[in-house]
Amino acid sequence: MQPDFATLKVNLEPPFAQITLNRPEVRNAMSHRMVEDLITVFGALRERDDIRAVVLRGADGTFCAGGDFAELRAAVDMSAAEQVARTARLDTMLRTINQAPLITIAVIEGAALGGGFGLVCVTDVAIASTEARLGLPEVRLGLVPAVISPYVIRRVGLSRARQLMLTGSRFDGVAARDYGIVHEALPPDGLDLRLEGLKEEIRHCAPDAVRECKKMIFDVAEKTLDETRESRAELLNRLRVGDEAQEGMLAFMQRRPARWAE
Repeated sequence: MQPDFATLKVNLEPPFAQITLNRPEVRNAMSHRMVEDLITVFGALRERDDIRAVVLRGADGTFCAGGDFAELRAAVDMSAAEQVARTARLDTMLRTINQAPLITIAVIEGAALGGGFGLVCVTDVAIASTEARLGLPEVRLGLVPAVISPYVIRRVGLSRARQLMLTGSRFDGVAARDYGIVHEALPPDGLDLRLEGLKEEIRHCAPDAVRECKKMIFDVAEKTLDETRESRAELLNRLRVGDEAQEGMLAFMQRRPARWAE
């Protein structure tokens, strides 16, 4: 992996990586360069066996204030084909993070609007400051949250998505938790402590099992029970006789941490 990205700070401390959106001068607004950098870094991290989880947060107390308005307005000078290609890369980025075999954790402070909101919706675990401000303001700008819409609807359900998308209202971290967008809302000074707690929980999770579990989640969510019946049984049987499961069960019986938690 390249050590430096134009729009990100990447810190590797196996088994964890932290990616910090780093455009504080525009409240970490999502530019095309940031989209490409996120695709690149997640593509590299998925190949590393020593990284189990990735933390996403924003520099200087703001997660992501949405799309870069300067770029959005300049798009009128691009051809239709260029606009479609660039927009498609945003969806590629969201898919890449959504289906990454790693555990993804969003830590939300300040604003998480528009594309930043969409970024939250493709993470596995999200914790927010009670003082964070989230929302989908696109309709107030003459736009719609088109690319992020499938991820938002899957996160919060159709009824809540209709309310949030059609009103453009903003809300705090507590409401975001109640809506199911984030999993926990904490006082600002409690975020880092909770993040460390999450990391400790992840240390006790078997790395290969986590990767297999993440794939299974998407498989069973997108197919019928009958379509996945055999694959679910095969997966459990395959893992059960593997070295990782044998070690995990033995560690439990011996009342000791499994080797991956040490």
